[in-house]
Amino acid sequence: MDKVSKRSELSFLLSVFVIATCGLIYELIAGTLASYLLGDSVLQFSTIIGCYLFAMGIGSYLSRFIERNLIDNFIRIEILVGVIGGVSAALLFVIFDHVESFRVILYLLVTVIGILVGIEIPLLLRILRDTFEFKDLVSKVFTFDYVGALFASILFPLILVPHLGLVRSALLFGMLNVGVALWLIYVLGSPSLRHHKRTACLALVALATLFAMSERLVTTAEATNYHGTLIFSKQSTYQRISLVRTGREMRLFLNGNLQFSTLDEYRYHELLAHPALYAVPQRSRVLVLGGGDGLAAREVLKHQDVREAVLVDLDREMTELFREAPLLTEANQNALNSPKVTVINDDAFQWIKRYSGEPFDVIIVDFPDPSNYSIGKLYSLSFYKTLQRLMNERTVVSVQSTSPFFARASYWCIVRTMRAAGLETLPYHLYVPSFGEWGFVLAGLSPPRPAIRDEQRFLTQDVFDAATRFPKDMAEVEAPVNRLDDQVLVRLFTEEWAHYVN
Repeated sequence: MDKVSKRSELSFLLSVFVIATCGLIYELIAGTLASYLLGDSVLQFSTIIGCYLFAMGIGSYLSRFIERNLIDNFIRIEILVGVIGGVSAALLFVIFDHVESFRVILYLLVTVIGILVGIEIPLLLRILRDTFEFKDLVSKVFTFDYVGALFASILFPLILVPHLGLVRSALLFGMLNVGVALWLIYVLGSPSLRHHKRTACLALVALATLFAMSERLVTTAEATNYHGTLIFSKQSTYQRISLVRTGREMRLFLNGNLQFSTLDEYRYHELLAHPALYAVPQRSRVLVLGGGDGLAAREVLKHQDVREAVLVDLDREMTELFREAPLLTEANQNALNSPKVTVINDDAFQWIKRYSGEPFDVIIVDFPDPSNYSIGKLYSLSFYKTLQRLMNERTVVSVQSTSPFFARASYWCIVRTMRAAGLETLPYHLYVPSFGEWGFVLAGLSPPRPAIRDEQRFLTQDVFDAATRFPKDMAEVEAPVNRLDDQVLVRLFTEEWAHYVN
């Protein structure tokens, strides 16, 4: 059966819309998942999209060898795309830490899905060629195809990632692909297609079962990647948030990267916050950029003369978690619920551009490391120049600046960029057992000179003085300026850390 009636043409055109949406969703999921797991979002999206489009081209070419039973083969393709595309994200998450050849499997899956998707439209054009004039056929099919792609591109970031996550999104659209096959079997009503019905129903049930079990599946797979007990795991709009407990220690991981351990995070946060707070004559207004865990805010609130602290963090689910979960409010001493603290969930760069209020006395910048370009912009020359809108001549800024030992050139690139923005800098570092050597930079419009007047759990004046001295293997090296349109820092960071994490 290769011809369709006028009655069935609308069903096929609507199928174009659905399969176009599904095809782009699989591509977006693969690119997003690769950037989560492998870093460098620009590289991952570029290579995934290139591989996917190339595979679609192969699929389009291979479609010429399907000469008979076009509708029959189209339904087979829909079931295959639905099953392989649907399980792709779950499979990749499960195997990530257990196979050496992860990239090979990733690109193999992308290629297979791309080939199958590439076969779909040529087959549909041939199936519908006797129903429309050629010019009407091409315009209608590609109109539905492009509208479906637009729909997918809007749906993916606004609905699917924040509410379903990658695994369930892939499974949902796998079910839609199989649903197209079942719908066409029903609409066409041909006895020759009924033998596909059982296969499609089994595939649909299997995908639906995996969808229902997906969170448990991902959590179980994720738990094997950590030493200890995974006590919380959730995909927010922006990142995978995981909490792992081992005895009396609790660790926070974002997208699999360690953010802090409760055994030694006080070292990091004392050195991040207090030198800046002690470097100003008054500290009534403090701004914290990042730091959604509230640990930097906890240190800020130790100073009784702080009357207002504003914390700007992109991820609402992160700040709400650290406002509500008892284990976490214990760690940050309920800092995010303090009447002195105002939490704003927004992109920090955009927020400081819009800010029109009074300047801050102290600004604490606690962003994740510059592992991708969306974060790298927060370490750029443009960012540090814009930040000066929130400063006065006495304001001191403290910036988390990655490791001067593991990523030496990256660290000094951050220092050099701040200097290029017109800031006077004071680099310093410390040893955190969970991380190793870690670096910070104090900066201001005049040279910052902190005097540590109250000893903390770790920080004293002697500790800080020692922290400003760099041994030979961490001493300053020539480094470029990180600009918004040329984020050399991300490339440096990726290259340097690759020696330790791969």
